[in-house]
Amino acid sequence: MCGLAGVIDVKLGDGLRATATAMVERLHHRGPDAGGVWSDPALGVALAHRRLAVVDLSVDGAQPMTLGDLTVVFNGEIYNWRALRSELEALGQRFRSNSDTEVLLAACRQWGVVDTLPRLRGMFAFALWDGAQRELWLARDRMGEKPLCWGQLGDAIVFASETLALRAHPQWRGDIDRDALAAYVSLGWIPAPRTIYRGIAKLPPGTWLRIRIGDGAPRIEGPTAWWSTAAVAAQGRATPFTGDLADASKQLESLLRSAVSEQMLADVPLGAFLSGGIDSSVVVALMQAQATQPIRTFTSGFREPGFDEAGHAHRVATHLGTAHTELYVDEAEARAEVPRLATITDEPFADASVLPTLLVARLARKSVTVALSGDGGDELFAGYNRHRWGARLWPRLAPIPRGLRRVAGGLLHAIPDALIRQTAHVLGRGGAEPAQSVRRFARALGARDPDDMHARILARIVAPASYLADHGTAPSFTHARDGADADAVRRMQLADQLSWLPDDCLVKVDRAAMAVSLETRVPMLDHRIVAFAWSLPSSLTMRGGIGKQPLRHILARHLPPAMFERPKAGFSVPLGAWLAGPLRAWGDDLLSVDRLRRDGLLDAHAVSHLWSQVRRGGGDPRALWSLLCLQSWREAQR
Repeated sequence: MCGLAGVIDVKLGDGLRATATAMVERLHHRGPDAGGVWSDPALGVALAHRRLAVVDLSVDGAQPMTLGDLTVVFNGEIYNWRALRSELEALGQRFRSNSDTEVLLAACRQWGVVDTLPRLRGMFAFALWDGAQRELWLARDRMGEKPLCWGQLGDAIVFASETLALRAHPQWRGDIDRDALAAYVSLGWIPAPRTIYRGIAKLPPGTWLRIRIGDGAPRIEGPTAWWSTAAVAAQGRATPFTGDLADASKQLESLLRSAVSEQMLADVPLGAFLSGGIDSSVVVALMQAQATQPIRTFTSGFREPGFDEAGHAHRVATHLGTAHTELYVDEAEARAEVPRLATITDEPFADASVLPTLLVARLARKSVTVALSGDGGDELFAGYNRHRWGARLWPRLAPIPRGLRRVAGGLLHAIPDALIRQTAHVLGRGGAEPAQSVRRFARALGARDPDDMHARILARIVAPASYLADHGTAPSFTHARDGADADAVRRMQLADQLSWLPDDCLVKVDRAAMAVSLETRVPMLDHRIVAFAWSLPSSLTMRGGIGKQPLRHILARHLPPAMFERPKAGFSVPLGAWLAGPLRAWGDDLLSVDRLRRDGLLDAHAVSHLWSQVRRGGGDPRALWSLLCLQSWREAQR
């Protein structure tokens, strides 16, 4: 795993190489082991790289790497590089390293970029310069595991793993995209292809972009899709799996074993994140089943009731026989870490689980350089509570006039938070932030259709304009229109896989792990597993409102069901308690009326009212958190 940056800017002249160096040095955290720059001053092209050495630790694996007329900077891992190398050797290619980067170069020389991409199994983002054709290719993996952004600054074209690097270009302005800001306030993350900056875009997952240099301005072609999750979903629904649940779990375990085996290959120490939930436990169980010694597992937990899963992880690790390390986080540590989060997320980002992810990544990095995670299981196999709502709630809501449903939602919204918490406690269903679960349920009651219900459940703030001083228009979730023939749960899953997964979950894991120079790998997102998951009828994925049935069957062959069959908790933090307590001074500073008015992004009156509610133990901590993270990010940019 690494960081890359580059520029096409003939006007830089002698400053081309220095600019590329300055850009990539801002990504030192992504690749602390080595760095390099390649440039062609006559054409104004430069590629730069920071390396985290994982495969072929020698200088032969260093980047930028050149083969004939091709030069590449590459971030990620090609898991099937050995098979591709054998195929290329049979065609006459010769290799000097044991690097997947050299195999990528040779494959592009042999087959071309467009025909090479579908042959790759892995996570990747790369920039490849073809000197013979005078064209630059940018490409990103199927599911969006590795980041890549690009844009135009005047006459220059810039690209990098993070926007942080682009800010080193002399023409950088950093104007805020108001539509992206509205999307962030609504969701807590920024959906691709937008970034927080006007004129800078994320390259969408599964696409390539080509920039041709000739006479006059560079010609941009794309982004063009070489992989489509929506198309794979449609194909799966058109040719469904015909076996029973036992058959499905057996075939899925075979696919997962293969993916885990491939992703356990590294020339550095390797381990896994273990939360004690189904997804990470399946990955760890299959790792340990194929290992010759105890694998290293890591977890972090909070001591607050309803937020601690470290005990579950410990029991799973003990049963599987892993070498387990755990870390408990107290309020003092939270006070120290929370203000720093904005320095690692690159853009405003309000998923509070980035904090425990950062802490467990830092813990793991003390012992390993690579860690496997269980991300993707919820999206592929309907594991979120919203999927259960889609399965159980929407068929009952649809026949009821929407007006009546909206009235019922309004009544639920009017119930005081304290009464909701008290009732939940009496019923033994306290969990994490029960009042906020009721609020999301109330919003869902007024939905037009399953897609609208999904968007309402995900939204932190339904009407973002009410908190913005000068607002744009937040884009809606329209992805599921590609799955209009699917049931409510499948439509939710498609929307999750097209935006929530790459733009929130995978961003969180990438930024948190890269902040401590740790490579993470996600076996669940092997494209063969994604295709298989979409072939499974909903009746095999979810039964009785409980999702992830094939994964549960796999795990039952490795663990006692009582060890993992429990309500989903998620990788969350006690926002309400922290904001009303140890983080109150931090919030008071960021959300002072004077600062809000000076920054000019948020409506000072509306935000101050929400903050006063949360300080008293009420209001909506998730909504307030997204505004705090925005202000903290702004502070980090100064």
